[in-house]
Amino acid sequence: MPASPRSSSRRRSVLILGSEAVPFAKTGGLADVLGALPSALARLGWDVTLAVPRYRGVDAGEPAGVETLRVGGFTCNVSFRVAPIGNGARALLVGCPELFDREGLYGIGNHDYPDNARRFAVLTRAALEFARAGRPGGPAPSRLDVVHAHDWQAGLAPVYLKTLYSGDPILGRSASVFTIHNLAYQGLFEPDWLPRLDLPWSLFAIDRMEFWGRISLLKGGINDAGAITTVSPRYAQEIQTPELGSGFDGILRARRGDLVGILNGIDVREWDPARDRALPAPYDIDHLEAKRASKAAVLARFGLPAEGSAAERPLIGMITRMVDQKGLDLVAALGAELPRLDAAFVVLGTGEARYQQFWRSLAEAHPDRIGAFIGFDEALAHLIEAGADMFLMPSRFEPCGLNQMYSLRYGTVPIVRAVGGLADTVVESGRWRNGFVFHDHTPAALLAALQRAVAQFADRRRWRALQRAGMVRDHSWDRSAREYVRIYERVMRGRAR
Repeated sequence: MPASPRSSSRRRSVLILGSEAVPFAKTGGLADVLGALPSALARLGWDVTLAVPRYRGVDAGEPAGVETLRVGGFTCNVSFRVAPIGNGARALLVGCPELFDREGLYGIGNHDYPDNARRFAVLTRAALEFARAGRPGGPAPSRLDVVHAHDWQAGLAPVYLKTLYSGDPILGRSASVFTIHNLAYQGLFEPDWLPRLDLPWSLFAIDRMEFWGRISLLKGGINDAGAITTVSPRYAQEIQTPELGSGFDGILRARRGDLVGILNGIDVREWDPARDRALPAPYDIDHLEAKRASKAAVLARFGLPAEGSAAERPLIGMITRMVDQKGLDLVAALGAELPRLDAAFVVLGTGEARYQQFWRSLAEAHPDRIGAFIGFDEALAHLIEAGADMFLMPSRFEPCGLNQMYSLRYGTVPIVRAVGGLADTVVESGRWRNGFVFHDHTPAALLAALQRAVAQFADRRRWRALQRAGMVRDHSWDRSAREYVRIYERVMRGRAR
């Protein structure tokens, strides 16, 4: 009888697959997750390899070989580079200039590259082949314990493990985990892509990859993985409903016994007000008065009044993509009400032109109350998190959210809609009250939450209690990684059986 995963003294191994990761490439929160989770798993004793594309401009790591890879009728000389990413974990950068040396990661503007199915199939196959062969200079592995795929771009990993590699002596025994970061992105392609991905036509079935006459790489990952996770417990429930299931609610309910919500963590070294180099003065839970220096710096940066009563009113920050998903429709509906609140606002972000213009116009009309920076600046994002008194996230849906956790760590009180990870981290009642929450997706509900927060800001004793309640919570990746390890061990036991 084979030894159980727990009883083996061999170091357990996981291959993590995704389309972007800090510090190599980033368009959203997925990159933050894949930039932090591997190191956290390595701290727990796992042998971790993260595989991501080597996009244009990425020159990290040391050469680790070249392999001719054929996927369908496409042949590519794939180059590998390996870079350390902390605590013994490594990044495998998969290079194929024809596929990855492009202007954008997924497309240009709002238009995806038409060969994205091939691009991410090559990433997946190359990473699996590299894992089969072992690391340069070392022996080939006896097995790869877990393949952990993220979002539709890596959805073919569980599919390939069940098809092409089912009889492979190394990969055929690997367990798989698939994580959904945002169900709205489903990896939809015409069915004639199946043979071009080395997959049989039998997968064009309702219980495999077929989705309304097309194939979905997301559906493939969901149906074939040993376990499915998503990025917060609340989101795991929400995506099983017609309202937020994006047409996948029935598919996910069918696998609800294998679906787990694990709240994302944050990098508590990168986001630490006691050590943040973007701040004019460090502070912590016992020295919150030093937070005022960051507030003064934010007001000065946006040209807002920083003296007298104007400096004493609450400062509400917002760092966001300016799209409906993030609740910008609610904010825009309150354009006449926001300047009437006894508060100031600063916003940082980009998005739809109408919302960018909304903030520009509001700032021009109310230069003493509203500041807007259209674009992105990482140092300014840190400064706003520290300098704001409140942080606004009125999302229509939010699988996890990171900024509310940054805000809690920085003693900046969140104002959020009760969806996804926002509902899992911010509460307005009970012993652990740490923010302000509204439920209905309406301008009136948002305005009422803002008014409650502004009114309570005047009670400094109660406000300080809110700040402290947020700062003491553990939102580190170590907590999240321990939960992932439990999932890994569960699918390994299932695979062994």
